[in-house]
Amino acid sequence: MDLTELADRVLPILGFVVCITVVAEIADGLGVFTLLARGTARLARGSVLRLWLLVVLVAVLATAVLSLDTTAVLLTPVVLALAAQLRLDRLLFAYTAVWLANTASLFLPVSNLTNLLAFTRLPSSGVPAFLRLTWPAAVVCTVVTVVALALFFRRSLRGTYVLGEAPTWQHPRLLRLGVVVCALLGPAFVLVGNVLVVSAVGAAVLVVACAFGARHLLHWRMLPWQLVLGVSVLFVLVQLAHDHGLGDVLGRLAGSGSAWVPLLRVAGLGALGANLLDNLPAYLAMEPAVLDHPVRLVALLVGVNAGPLITPWASLATLLWAARCRSADLSVSWGGFALRGLVLVPVLLVTATLALAFV
Repeated sequence: MDLTELADRVLPILGFVVCITVVAEIADGLGVFTLLARGTARLARGSVLRLWLLVVLVAVLATAVLSLDTTAVLLTPVVLALAAQLRLDRLLFAYTAVWLANTASLFLPVSNLTNLLAFTRLPSSGVPAFLRLTWPAAVVCTVVTVVALALFFRRSLRGTYVLGEAPTWQHPRLLRLGVVVCALLGPAFVLVGNVLVVSAVGAAVLVVACAFGARHLLHWRMLPWQLVLGVSVLFVLVQLAHDHGLGDVLGRLAGSGSAWVPLLRVAGLGALGANLLDNLPAYLAMEPAVLDHPVRLVALLVGVNAGPLITPWASLATLLWAARCRSADLSVSWGGFALRGLVLVPVLLVTATLALAFV
């Protein structure tokens, strides 16, 4: 095992994870996500359906630009509190957050840690090249998820609500700065291409601003040390497994070819591995078996990104989401979660791989 080569690949990714987490944590502390939720409620003008569609839009944008963990950790408590305040079905908004956190994480390299890993393996560099490969599956997965949510929770989407008084903002100037930084991240990722540099600049701007105007928001707890350590250990363990024959086994299971059936096979194996173990080791284990064609690599991303909707441990985002639900005193039936996932995941895999094969 070449530790130097492994470190060269892992360290920039872990650096990005730290920087984007700092951006998200400070933005949440300033009230950026609360402001967005409040704004969606005002724009919806009392319609539950319009409010939900706007929350969908916010969840997709937050996932695409700030990563699925941001949606799971920071947006979830905001929309749950909003739903409670408006006396709406909190389970609808909880499922909206966790499902879109996973299925809308195919758009950009920064949307999911698995995407960042794949980004370094694609023959064409740059965010636009990544987007050209993933957009068919990303759009299909997002649309199918929204339709599924509308069908499962159709009764909860009826009716109206009354919006209460607006909250007061402790740091209005810094709040505006946080909104601007978050809004510029997406275009900057596309234009600059280097996601580590962009996220580091965004984090630096907010840290410096808070150091002068809101020092209490800066604390060591915002740094994701446990996540960084866990990911580092996973990299080493999976590399050791590959060195002892895992790659040969998975290569035979994954097969070859870029037609629809081979792509569905790859996506299915990725989803199965994610729900049995976790999506990150599932991706790391299967990556060498799909490097022969970029579309096969994207099919694997479909499986490990959109597939982890059956077991609670299938993705870190789902585990973090579950913790937020418990903190909000929202009971989630894991049996019901698994049953809904068993209905949705096969549809996602079939439609997304069809899009990859024929678009």
